[in-house]
Amino acid sequence: MTSLPLRIGLVGCGTVGAALVELLTTQVPVIEARTGLRLEIERIAVRDPDKDRGLALMPGILTTDAHSVVTDPAVDVVVEVMGGVEPARSLILTAIECGKAVVTANKELLATAGAEVFAAAEEAGVDVLFEAAVAGGIPLVRPLRESLLGEPIRRVMGIVNGTTNYILTRMSEQGVDYEQALAEAQRLGYAEADPTADVEGYDAAAKCAILASIAFGVNVVVGDVYHEGITGIAATDIRYADRKGYVIKLLAVAERFVPELDRDPEPAEISVRVHPVLVPANHPLASVRESFNAVFVEGAAVGELMFYGRGAGGGPTASALLGDLIDAAVNRSKGSHATVGTLRSGRIRPIEDLDSEYYICLDVVDRPGVLAAVAGVFGRHGVSILSMEQEGLGDEAQLMFITHTARERSVRDTLADLRKLEVVHRIGSVIRVLGES
Repeated sequence: MTSLPLRIGLVGCGTVGAALVELLTTQVPVIEARTGLRLEIERIAVRDPDKDRGLALMPGILTTDAHSVVTDPAVDVVVEVMGGVEPARSLILTAIECGKAVVTANKELLATAGAEVFAAAEEAGVDVLFEAAVAGGIPLVRPLRESLLGEPIRRVMGIVNGTTNYILTRMSEQGVDYEQALAEAQRLGYAEADPTADVEGYDAAAKCAILASIAFGVNVVVGDVYHEGITGIAATDIRYADRKGYVIKLLAVAERFVPELDRDPEPAEISVRVHPVLVPANHPLASVRESFNAVFVEGAAVGELMFYGRGAGGGPTASALLGDLIDAAVNRSKGSHATVGTLRSGRIRPIEDLDSEYYICLDVVDRPGVLAAVAGVFGRHGVSILSMEQEGLGDEAQLMFITHTARERSVRDTLADLRKLEVVHRIGSVIRVLGES
């Protein structure tokens, strides 16, 4: 059998790019034997060609000119792992114009300009594959795009950021505070020196936008996603959650609101959000520890599916890239390409119009009448209290509530009036509670 070559132009060769080169080195013979396709690295664009990457590369394969890689007639598919919106966007669009398939791990780009990139690829009849952009090595995008294309998906929800999950795991299991857990994550390489993108929810928001776009066929950009981070989570919140049978997780949630009969071809109203959640301890997401990711997909016909695995790191991400490269090679040999379809416009339901149960922690003065005053504020705004506990005495007292299901707008109005009470020193954490739907 004569092998068909797929010549790869790699743009970026940091942790992920180097891991892909290593994986290709060991797996090319296996892939060739099983598929008849031979994957070959033709050129690699890097900032510093003199940097030691620990790789055995052919002489002349490295260049600092990324544009020359994506336009090289000898390159069949471009793998973009440089990150950022520009120049990655321009390079990918140029590759598409040149008729080349594109494989990318760039969540920031896809969450900002995904619709433009997908439309260009569809017009050119080439692949844009991005399994590695959302959940590392977990096969998630391909099932959403292919296996579940006809499924009426109602909700996609999960842990999509390994850094924050590691931090919350340490806080829950070791009893350390946020700063200690973050420092440990940084020492182990799970968190960057500047962890803002992870701990403030920006990274998860980009992934949430991509998942919502693919799951619902609606053009969702990162700016549509409401997000909160984990920097305000305190040891008190962790202890209270544990006593009540919950674990705190940072979840990305994309929901589609549909009529009782889900037959409307027009895009439904959706919500997209990232925030901490009190997850019941018996829920499968509660047991996802350390830097692992897990995503629940809930469909009207299929029910609940869960995808679990390593969500980050050079090895898992390179594995996802390699899977996409094989898909691109197979599609090219058949004269076909993958598609995400046409992303339609849809209405994003504001966070103020969503319903949830809430955990609310207040620092108060411990004296007669305080609870009645606080409960009166809840009552005036129609926010019903499910449970209440007090910790501490005197000026260090805390009241901790879990509410019945309430509208976000009503909860925010409640908090605004609570801040006006003389007996309330500070409103601490406000965390949503995962309910039945």
